[in-house]
Amino acid sequence: MNQNTISSPRPVTITADLKLRPIAGRIGAEVQEIALTPDLSPATIQALRDALTHHKVLFFRDQHHVDAATQTAFGRKWGEPVGHPTAPGQTGDHLLELSAEHGGKANVWHTDMTFLESYPAVSILRAVNVPPCGGDTVWANTAAAYEHLPDHLKQLADGLWAVHSNDYDYAVNQTRPDQAMDAYHATFASSVFEAEQPLVRLHPISGEKSLILGGFFKKFSNLSLSDSRHLFEIFQTHITRLENTVRWQWKKGDVAIWDNQSTQHYALDDYGNYPRVMQRLTLRGESSLSTDGRYSRQLLPAK
Repeated sequence: MNQNTISSPRPVTITADLKLRPIAGRIGAEVQEIALTPDLSPATIQALRDALTHHKVLFFRDQHHVDAATQTAFGRKWGEPVGHPTAPGQTGDHLLELSAEHGGKANVWHTDMTFLESYPAVSILRAVNVPPCGGDTVWANTAAAYEHLPDHLKQLADGLWAVHSNDYDYAVNQTRPDQAMDAYHATFASSVFEAEQPLVRLHPISGEKSLILGGFFKKFSNLSLSDSRHLFEIFQTHITRLENTVRWQWKKGDVAIWDNQSTQHYALDDYGNYPRVMQRLTLRGESSLSTDGRYSRQLLPAK
């Protein structure tokens, strides 16, 4: 855990030559003319890190050479892979397979694993099989959301803390009975994890303030469930304003890398019974640092 308090945002300079095509005004860029391999130079890896800090999500088309082993080896050049504590579909190399056929749908706005004190810093997602239409993923910039809050809401947000849990109300997003999804969630929440996170986090690289909310939110600390839900809707609505989002239409072989410390994402469940298979690798993060210098903490399981 990095105990060095970040006092103010630091500008990020992309030093190496990358061909970047911004996708949306506040988030997302496609990196062109590059093949993701573990043989990329340290300078290129650093340039990609800097680009990610700035754009929040990077997209790579036509990475057909990337298989599970290459994805993992590339991820290790970036950081330390970490697994999910309960989700089914994991392999020994920390890859998590998200398959619609087996209930692995992420059709709720969320940041990966915020029910862990030190949730992942970066996620790397590869399209293994995609439907002929539908199945897009949308990301939201939670730093831009904070930046554009009214000043009074910023002041309120700075002092709020919340409990996040993996035992969330997934049924809210179920539009039809789905046995596979029920079974997936039963395994997902077989062991309950809860963490207390600040609503406003200081980014460990840029120092930007961003909002930690999403589907794993349970309640605000020291507030009732009713008051928590009302406040949640206020801040979550600001996060998912269309101005803060980017939408990616997947093709087989695409790879997306996102900064999990300053984004939320949502996988659209609009592709019927067509197959949709993705493989995700997550990289270790650090405890969330609040604006007053305190750090997130694990509530369950108790240490």
